[in-house]
Amino acid sequence: VRIYVDAVINHMCGANAGAGDHATCRSYFSAKTEDFPAVPYSGWDFNDGKCKSRSGDIENYHDISQVRDCRLVSLLDLALEKDYVRSKVAEYMNYLIDVGVAGFRLDAAKHMWPEDVKAILDKLKDLNTKWFSAGTKPFIYQEVIDLGGEPIKGSDYFGNGRVTEFKYGAKLGTVIRKWNGEKMAYLKNWGEGWGFVPSDRALVFVDNHDNQRGHGAGGASILTFWDARLYKMAVGFMLAHPYGFTRVMSSFRWTRSFVNGQDVNDWIGPPSNSDGSIKPVTINADTTCGNDWVCEHRWRQIKNMVIFRNVVDGQPFSNWWDNGSNQVAFGRGDKGFIVFNNDDWSLNVTLQTGLPPGTYCDVISGQKKDGYCTAVEVRVAADGMANFLISNEDEDPFIAIHVDDKL
Repeated sequence: VRIYVDAVINHMCGANAGAGDHATCRSYFSAKTEDFPAVPYSGWDFNDGKCKSRSGDIENYHDISQVRDCRLVSLLDLALEKDYVRSKVAEYMNYLIDVGVAGFRLDAAKHMWPEDVKAILDKLKDLNTKWFSAGTKPFIYQEVIDLGGEPIKGSDYFGNGRVTEFKYGAKLGTVIRKWNGEKMAYLKNWGEGWGFVPSDRALVFVDNHDNQRGHGAGGASILTFWDARLYKMAVGFMLAHPYGFTRVMSSFRWTRSFVNGQDVNDWIGPPSNSDGSIKPVTINADTTCGNDWVCEHRWRQIKNMVIFRNVVDGQPFSNWWDNGSNQVAFGRGDKGFIVFNNDDWSLNVTLQTGLPPGTYCDVISGQKKDGYCTAVEVRVAADGMANFLISNEDEDPFIAIHVDDKL
């Protein structure tokens, strides 16, 4: 398993976090005096003097300097133009590289100057050759919430690595939910054609830890494990489609409580015991998780679509078909093919798959096991044609086949 660290390097704690040893590692700090002796950082290492807003917090997202020099929700903003501060950040990231991490998600990248981020990344070592081949750079993706309408763009950060494409999940959710007259037929030019960042710069996801609970970006259209049937279709589409570098969510359940459309329990952390310790991730007989761990990455449909993506890697987007509504299909060269029925009526259609002839196991309703299919079989004829039958009542109204699940 490769580890990508969520690196919070834009700021320290909130201005009102007090003083004492209640830091994660029990080292002393004082937010009020900006004293962090364990690093060490002092008042000299923060952007208080640079911030031009009245409150010291970001007040106006149309003011680039405020967004990058002022405090994000009162979090003490580090002066990343100082070489000392950059060096302390890089020192810790290099420690993580030494212990074997594969890369970093840079939290709140929009709130840092791109050149400051670059200066830190330039100080990083190559990955540890105990686990990675020599000369391998850490994989970098930057959290930049750019839904349009602000002066700071995801493209400002392309020189440093990939960026999170938040439009992806917001738009895909709208399409799969069939809101605002959207339909899956419109996904034919999915990707850059929808105004997203270039595929080789995009880190894409259906939902993340923030927007699955109404934080961050994306709004009400975001699909999550709470909407399991639609969610599996959205993740299936994402993993089958060549656009972007994909990320699968793995969540925990919490007790939601909606007041005026807002979940007042959106702050709740992972499943815990009464003493505050986190409950273990137990594994059920069917390989899913217990103890309120959702483990979407273990759901058969999602796990099998990750395998599908790896099998079809490098193959072109091909053989698109749609019915003008919410029944669509496409292939990935001669390695894989997927069909969706998100209409309120049955799908029964014969399509060109581009695949070699033979009998394939659908990896959504089941999979190949000991030389037979545990569920739906698809027969591809000598000319690459195959018939698909998907009821709108099916548990999962989509079928995916690939060359590694051929009998």
